[in-house]
Amino acid sequence: MVEAFLKRGWVRFPRDPVLLDWIGHALPVARAAVGDPVHAQWQDCEGTWFIGVDALPNDAQGRVGNSGPLDGQAVEFIRRHLGLHPLHKGQVSVIYPGYPRPRRGEGEAATRYRARRDAAHVDGLKPTGPDRRRRVDEPHAWILGLPLTEAGADAAPMVVWDESHRVLGAAFARAFEGLPRDRLHEVDITDAYQAARREVFDTCARIELPARPGEAYLLHRHCLHGVAPWGESAASGPDGRMIAYFRPELPGGVAEWIETP
Repeated sequence: MVEAFLKRGWVRFPRDPVLLDWIGHALPVARAAVGDPVHAQWQDCEGTWFIGVDALPNDAQGRVGNSGPLDGQAVEFIRRHLGLHPLHKGQVSVIYPGYPRPRRGEGEAATRYRARRDAAHVDGLKPTGPDRRRRVDEPHAWILGLPLTEAGADAAPMVVWDESHRVLGAAFARAFEGLPRDRLHEVDITDAYQAARREVFDTCARIELPARPGEAYLLHRHCLHGVAPWGESAASGPDGRMIAYFRPELPGGVAEWIETP
């Protein structure tokens, strides 16, 4: 499995009773977070997306509610092959019927990109300033997705571009080549990122990753990924398509982020 992850940039794990037990504790807490007025700013895309950054009040080992530490096949894989880091408060990302609608402050080009290209991105590269230039602001170690609710396969699933981490990782390495390790967070990688992203669209297969509670998927930190539109006949319960995401930051910063795996 580790060979597949390193080659493709992602791996999916089967239904895991250990994870299902954790979800039994996490889901009611996640529901409460979605309805909490303190998180109202995360309701966006005209009510079709609850972004939910840091909305899950877990501890650094993933305990939430009365659960034990986050564990199971996916976590053990990370522990053995990638390194398990202290967890931040999890993101509770919820998609509802009608997604995508325009996001607040989003221009027409960005709205079209969201609909036509699944808002494809690499995590941690936040656009800033009037020209929306990008640097590595959050050097994540990996991205772990844990579905919390049942939803149809076409209910806005995660989308990945197969082996895209190789194209993007190589582009990032070239952009940082020869620069001081302690200054890499200052480097503008916008042009390198956009060129590599275009190459990914031309050369890498787009794959949808629908998943059920108890399953999990793990993405390489350089993997291009996004969210598909909600299908016309997609089904879900009243909670929508809800997924908890963990993406802890690397202690070595951008210098460690650019390294493999």
